[in-house]
Amino acid sequence: MPLVPARSGLLALGLLAWAGIAQAEALSGTVRSAEEGPMAGVLVSAQREGTNVTVTVVTDAEGRFAFPEGRLAAGPTRLSIRAAGWDLAGPEAVTLTAAPASAALVLRPARDLPMQLTNAEWIESLPGGDADKHFLQNCTNCHRLVQPLLSDHDEAEFVDVQRRMAGYAQASSLLRPQVLVADRVANQSAAAQAARLKVFERQAAYLARVNLRQKESFDFALKTFPRPAGRAARVIVTEYDLPEPTRQPHDVIVTPDGMVWYNSFTEQVLGRLDPRTGEIREWEVPTLRPDAPKGSLALRADRDGHLWLGLSYQGGVARFDPRTEQFRIYPLPAHLNRDSTQTTEVEPRHLHVDGKLWIEDSGTYSIYRMDVATGAIEVFQPFPIPSPNIYDLSTDAENNVFFTVFGRGDVGRVDAKTGQIRTWPTPTPDSSPRRGMLDRDGRFWFGEWKAGNIGMFDPRTESFREWRPPTPWFFPYDVAPDRNGEAWTGSMLTDKVARLNPKTGEFVEYLLPRPTNIRRVFVTETERVQFWAGSNHGASILRLEPLD
Repeated sequence: MPLVPARSGLLALGLLAWAGIAQAEALSGTVRSAEEGPMAGVLVSAQREGTNVTVTVVTDAEGRFAFPEGRLAAGPTRLSIRAAGWDLAGPEAVTLTAAPASAALVLRPARDLPMQLTNAEWIESLPGGDADKHFLQNCTNCHRLVQPLLSDHDEAEFVDVQRRMAGYAQASSLLRPQVLVADRVANQSAAAQAARLKVFERQAAYLARVNLRQKESFDFALKTFPRPAGRAARVIVTEYDLPEPTRQPHDVIVTPDGMVWYNSFTEQVLGRLDPRTGEIREWEVPTLRPDAPKGSLALRADRDGHLWLGLSYQGGVARFDPRTEQFRIYPLPAHLNRDSTQTTEVEPRHLHVDGKLWIEDSGTYSIYRMDVATGAIEVFQPFPIPSPNIYDLSTDAENNVFFTVFGRGDVGRVDAKTGQIRTWPTPTPDSSPRRGMLDRDGRFWFGEWKAGNIGMFDPRTESFREWRPPTPWFFPYDVAPDRNGEAWTGSMLTDKVARLNPKTGEFVEYLLPRPTNIRRVFVTETERVQFWAGSNHGASILRLEPLD
């Protein structure tokens, strides 16, 4: 199969690289308000003007903050804070030099609390029981909950909105809605369409009851979660803004050379961030089907350093060689490439074992195994059609593939030698396992999306364990085990990263500086663990460094 050349080389640079810029000494200070005095658990962010890098620390129990030396560049620097219910009264900027600097920040009560709430705080605030509000998690796939809740739509308008949005691909956003080629509704029976309409009507009735239709303010109390304290305040967060607001960095990975790679969920883009300088390069991923939704979902590296992308509705996978900056595209054969095809997941990490690449097709709920040398594809169907949605893939050292069953509540494995398929139900029924990965001991960690748990399956004992993060409505999307035996996850609703000690069951939850919709999570194998993820709706990449 011939190589497909990259259609674009250097698309964008970070706004200003750190290289050659004088580094400021540490910035420290205090945060206080007239109402509370010294304020603990306030996130304080600093961004040198003209750069794409923002660094955040958290105030301690006495309201003090300090940025480590070497983390901020000298020059005019913007300051911002995050503390639900509070605004920064001042100062909003400082000029950093080679000498240590200090700032005394003063906060005042927020003028617009609704815009400060996380998605999880909105759901917690809304009236009704969990069953009434559970559907709202689906809204956060494409946007924040402020969109429907601050609207003035009535029931009929909300039904129309849901009908329209049901015709969009999952790879959509407010800035880039993408219409599906395959009409999901047209293929449903009349009974199924009627049942679907009743769901829309029930959800529309709830939204029209709680939003701002015919009222100027909400008739329920807005609840905020406590600010970070203790270990949750001992953290540094660094954010790198991407070149365009349309970027949706669904997957972020770090390669052994320290480079950070990302894909875009709604665009044919592969990008690379140099965290030492802030420099960003992007390449345009070849398009296979111009009429289909664009973007990729999975991004993983093989042992030889090639990067593999699941091209989703484009109907194939791509391999990128960072050394030659060339793509090679592997489209699905015609008999497998339908309008509904959605090759979301690709798993190349043990490709070297037998030359076989695992691919998941969310459109047909199938798992494919491709011989990279010949292009031959085997099809594995874990369930009879109609099948629940197979989701993520992760391989062990023998290239056996483990998979999650998002459509109900199972994990499974395909034996690479025999082709035998086995599945195991999670302890919590209908938990909807989403994404995950194997640790060094062969245990499979995954996010139980609907159940709100971190799950772990041990193939040796065929047993499960589950843990629930303390913040309500966390809904873990993915789980990454680290070298120390802890597990990390992110949320699309809480703007938090959770760190689990499985031996004690203790969680540490780190609040992030901005609204952050997290999908794939990644932890480095360095001596001190670093957590990486994309802000899927914020066009940025974040690095979180715990200080313990």
